[in-house]
Amino acid sequence: MLTTLRNAFKVKDIRKKLLFTFLMLVVIRLGSNLPIPGVQTDFFANFFAQQTGDAFGFFNAMTGGSFESLSILALSITPYITSSIIVQLMTIAIPKLEEMQKDGEEGRKKIVEYTRYVTVALAFIESIAMAVGFGRQGLIPDFGVKSVVVVVLTMTAGSAFLMWIGERITEKGVGNGISIVLLLNILSSLPQDLFTLYTRFMQNKSIALMVVIGLIIAACILAMIVFVIVLNGAERRIPVQYSAKTQGRRMVGGQSSNIPLKVNTAGVIPVIFASSIMSFPVVISQFFNVDPTSIGGKILAVLSSSNWFVPERPKYSIGVLLYIVLVILFAYFYTSITFNPLEIADNMKKQGGFIPGIRPGKPTSDYLSKILNYIIFIGACGLLIVAMVPIVLSGIFSVASLSFSGTSLIIIAGVILETLKSIESQMLVRNYRGFLVS
Repeated sequence: MLTTLRNAFKVKDIRKKLLFTFLMLVVIRLGSNLPIPGVQTDFFANFFAQQTGDAFGFFNAMTGGSFESLSILALSITPYITSSIIVQLMTIAIPKLEEMQKDGEEGRKKIVEYTRYVTVALAFIESIAMAVGFGRQGLIPDFGVKSVVVVVLTMTAGSAFLMWIGERITEKGVGNGISIVLLLNILSSLPQDLFTLYTRFMQNKSIALMVVIGLIIAACILAMIVFVIVLNGAERRIPVQYSAKTQGRRMVGGQSSNIPLKVNTAGVIPVIFASSIMSFPVVISQFFNVDPTSIGGKILAVLSSSNWFVPERPKYSIGVLLYIVLVILFAYFYTSITFNPLEIADNMKKQGGFIPGIRPGKPTSDYLSKILNYIIFIGACGLLIVAMVPIVLSGIFSVASLSFSGTSLIIIAGVILETLKSIESQMLVRNYRGFLVS
């Protein structure tokens, strides 16, 4: 990684892109510390301190702490992420959007435009819900129509501004703009997380014990990082052979290739979907006074991951079973809408390709589906390990949610690897141009 960055700084064009990206990230961090006019800035700090659950914990990590401090970028790019998923699902349900997606560059631009509109609409709806719901509880001292309008417009504009910055990083920076913004937000919580680990496990201990505990924590984090990198890079390669054809006096084709099927085909989406569905009732309940001893209160306690694996409350860990089922189901569902074995089999048949030992057409499609179902389950189990280990440790040792654990760790590793690949590809393209010029 360091070698790639060092070589990238030697190239003038890429150095400019890196500098542009850095300046945009500085702007984001400055905006994350600007409070919304007319709000009680200490409201969420006190609100979070009173919560026993972690319904807002991951959301706050994805916003880089902007949500807790309620800055002008409090919503961050979460509306954009949600809208991207919604539009992607709609392309499967709506034939016109599916045709548009296959319509090359022009179709892609229209899809991006629709995603922007949905992003602004979602940000507007979320900001209204927050301004009205939390405003009545003390977020807005002078609660009224004027103050609510100011909060709603500020939060919506902040989310749209972050979306614009992400697109500019993609266009003029190193690429993967939205992902890099999300990565910055998660990493910005790293110092606070390290301090949390220090106060929980190392404070007031002897130097020797502090060193041992520090090494154990570092080893655990390193092991998780290595596992995530292996999970993201693991793939099953299906060999493909193309038939040789005669064109004029020469033979063309006959080469061998492969179809790379990633083990973690759905990425982090299944974990996000499962967590969102289970935390949604918990989030909504924060606006109402739900009795913890009532049936509804106990159901909410089962859905909250902060109550799982707590030795004093073992019965609430039954919610883990629902979480596991949802992650596996969403892994299969999301892969089914992003990977079509029948379409791939038809394309291979048209190009004269076949899998050795498998007949072209439907047998090839059935074979790919069988292999895909197998590796999806393995990938889902890998995701569950990454997501569950921090939850288990958090329940046993009573540690708050950390930015470099579980879902966040998958996002961090994935974005860093994608960004490095993007930089390397730009350097490779530049080398080819240099050869052509010379």
